Amino acid sequence: MIRYWRGMRSRHATYAAIIALAAACPCAAQAGLPDGVRAMIDAAIATCDKGRIDTVVGLARATYPGDGAEIDSMVQEWNRLEAERSALERQIEQEKIRSAGLFERWGGQGEFGAFQSNGNSSTLGVSTAIELDRNSIDWSHLLRARVDFQKSGGTTSREQFFVSYEPRLQINEAMFSFALAQFERNRLQGFSGRYAVSGGLGYKLLDDSDLTLSVKAGPAYRVTDFITGESENRLAGLAGVDLDWKIAERLSLSQDANIVAETGSAAQVIVDSSNTSINLVTGLDAKVSERLKTRVSYAIDYDSSPPDGAVSTDTMTRISVVYDF
Repeated sequence: MIRYWRGMRSRHATYAAIIALAAACPCAAQAGLPDGVRAMIDAAIATCDKGRIDTVVGLARATYPGDGAEIDSMVQEWNRLEAERSALERQIEQEKIRSAGLFERWGGQGEFGAFQSNGNSSTLGVSTAIELDRNSIDWSHLLRARVDFQKSGGTTSREQFFVSYEPRLQINEAMFSFALAQFERNRLQGFSGRYAVSGGLGYKLLDDSDLTLSVKAGPAYRVTDFITGESENRLAGLAGVDLDWKIAERLSLSQDANIVAETGSAAQVIVDSSNTSINLVTGLDAKVSERLKTRVSYAIDYDSSPPDGAVSTDTMTRISVVYDF
């Protein structure tokens, strides 16, 4: 109902503009733009409604083609003031960002749901995750944490943890540098802890309101503690892909991939030492409300050289509810 009355008021204002212009239209030549028409243009400009301004200005041009220069002058003055206002708003916003404290300007989402896994185990369980992000003028920060847990017959059959922190520095509109620190634990894949640090460069291949695609790559160092008590320290290379696609108003697709190929020393690379792990997550989100959405995701964890008794590939299907905050 409110939208209806607002729409009626907008249409009435437009009709009033037409009537005023028609009433002001002289049969004989008149010097300069009539005061009534000038006042109508000023009133439209005061609303800061571009559609209304274009309508009134268009009618004025059509009715008084000989006064186009004066109409142009009024529109140019509005454009100048609007540019100054926008610049001032940007300056105020940047000052707010620069003066924000360490724990301010964070947002993110929380997720809770169920999963089914296949690979080293075939189980049903619960999954919970949180994602926090903070964006400033040049820097952005992303913190992710996920826990998958399943217990049957009094015995824990799955217990997987993952935590990562990634700060980014935007070099220009497309290129950025990044650092990455992450920890994961998955005893079913044979390790009680795996730590990785990395850094490098990334590039935004697509940056549209409905579709974004970025890639990144760099060297990495990874430490793996196996459940057997052994430990490995290796140099590695990391590559990542991040895709977000807004398919429709309430439907979006995300694709995240991280590939880490690790080797030992140069001699070991040539002889026998190599290992590649891939983490691939595809998610489909359906928006329920402004902050609430449902998510169906499919994850693949691949390790080319798993410990004895473990298979190389784990897959997991998750159905969850996500809340944005």
